[in-house]
Amino acid sequence: QVRLVESGGGFVQAGGSLRLSCAASGFHFSVSTMGWYRQAPGKQRELVASILSTGTKTNYADSVKGRFTISRDNARRTVDLQMNSLKPEDTATYYCNVRYGSTWSDSWGQGTLVTVSS
Repeated sequence: QVRLVESGGGFVQAGGSLRLSCAASGFHFSVSTMGWYRQAPGKQRELVASILSTGTKTNYADSVKGRFTISRDNARRTVDLQMNSLKPEDTATYYCNVRYGSTWSDSWGQGTLVTVSS
């Protein structure tokens, strides 16, 4: 079955950087669109970035555009999220996910917590 394991979160001051990584298994990673979501306390989970299977096209939420970069390594079955110029409002638990057609999976990993102090 789908298994997604996120890592790389931590505590950082505003303006700092973090790189998140997600290790995926249990599905055909190299043909799947992947994404990073985040969920802040008391808020709904939101999609922040996605990347097509070939890595040739990416999309970002307006709130992170120009600061976050999503990338993938199909050989290693990983998808990363480079986060620069972090802001306190980026504080959240970050999750990766896989999209089947037009629908995101309902299988979630444990997530990785990012805390940005002001």
